[in-house]
Amino acid sequence: MGICFSIEDQKHHSISDSSSKPRPQGYESASSTTPLSSMNIKDLRQSAGYCNVDIFTYEELRLATKYFRPDLILGEGGFGVVYKGVIDDSVRPGFKPTQVAIKELNREGFQGDREWLAEVNYLGQFSHPNLVKLIGYCCEDEHRLLVYEYMASGSLEKHLFRRVGSTLTWSKRMKIALHAARGLAFLHGAERPIIYRDFKTSNILLDADFNAKLSDFGLAKDGPMGDQTHVSTRVMGTYGYAAPEYVMTGHLTARSDVYGFGVVLLELLIGRRALDKSRPSREHNLVEWARPLLNHNKKLLKILDPKIEGQYSSKTAIKVANLAYQCLSQNPKGRPLMSQVVEILENFQSSGENEEEQMIQNGSSSLTIYEVPKGGNGNSLEGRNQSRNELRRNERRIEKSKSQPSNRNLSGSSDVMLVDKVSS
Repeated sequence: MGICFSIEDQKHHSISDSSSKPRPQGYESASSTTPLSSMNIKDLRQSAGYCNVDIFTYEELRLATKYFRPDLILGEGGFGVVYKGVIDDSVRPGFKPTQVAIKELNREGFQGDREWLAEVNYLGQFSHPNLVKLIGYCCEDEHRLLVYEYMASGSLEKHLFRRVGSTLTWSKRMKIALHAARGLAFLHGAERPIIYRDFKTSNILLDADFNAKLSDFGLAKDGPMGDQTHVSTRVMGTYGYAAPEYVMTGHLTARSDVYGFGVVLLELLIGRRALDKSRPSREHNLVEWARPLLNHNKKLLKILDPKIEGQYSSKTAIKVANLAYQCLSQNPKGRPLMSQVVEILENFQSSGENEEEQMIQNGSSSLTIYEVPKGGNGNSLEGRNQSRNELRRNERRIEKSKSQPSNRNLSGSSDVMLVDKVSS
């Protein structure tokens, strides 16, 4: 059975509270346009932008989940419980049978009305292929529920870290990274920019074809407008993913999301969690340990996820690692925009498809061009577990590819040391 919402053990944490501090320049105050985050339920029901969002009764959602049957639970977290359900003619006459995920807010949990309303605000207003679709909601007496499209393959976090015997291929990882980047770029490019603020693997959901969509907009925030450089807010998010300048100052910008994207891209490359206390102490924090190695090609190739060894060319892996390196810059201005990230990943995908076509034309059963790094030897990552004849054939292809123009490597910025070292 697929899972729509995969709930990790980490909850949203308030890393520091800046609500009592003076608001520095750049803070967004009231404007002529009502911010999405300030809209209430009455506003929602009167807004034309919500014409495609259904309002359900509590009884209808009880029927959809067979009275919240325990075996239909998909996940559980600080906000409450997520159930798998079906809304059809027996629930609401005339409704086309639809599989859904229904999230019921725990009134005593970490999230409250503000986070619940934020999800309705943002997902009710926006529609994009890489944002999970909000089908409807219930706001009846003390009950607060959200109804989403059902994502059959569950979360990226589940596939990357928790599912035994299932490995995400290199091509699927790059596809997921591109889709997630498109979702963030859409939010940042909106007429009123939206900062997602909680980008992590458990918030990236996958459908049956492994198309990725962003979910859980409870911490989303209206971004700076006009001459404003940032918004100031209480620091919220998940340890290991929050940008260091945001943790230190509470200053939130779109490039705070870019940092979180860099962390997830690093997790996709290396196959490790952002924070993992089961590893040696110097490797607890993935970014602190791995980022200095990203622009050292031979060291990089040794730390890539061994589960996907042989599925990529070293040239492409190095370029993706350099992109992660830039996204994780300690200086926010040194990070690319998400629109630029999308363009770079699209180029990677295009060049990867060309590599596959070239290998097919050359009559090879493999779809990977192995490139031996300079100074490499028979013990390199690419050389392992290959026969001598296979290695020779690959080397001839590499020599041929060297005569063709290639994309230049991305340059990185100075190493980053994350401020957040608090145990989760």
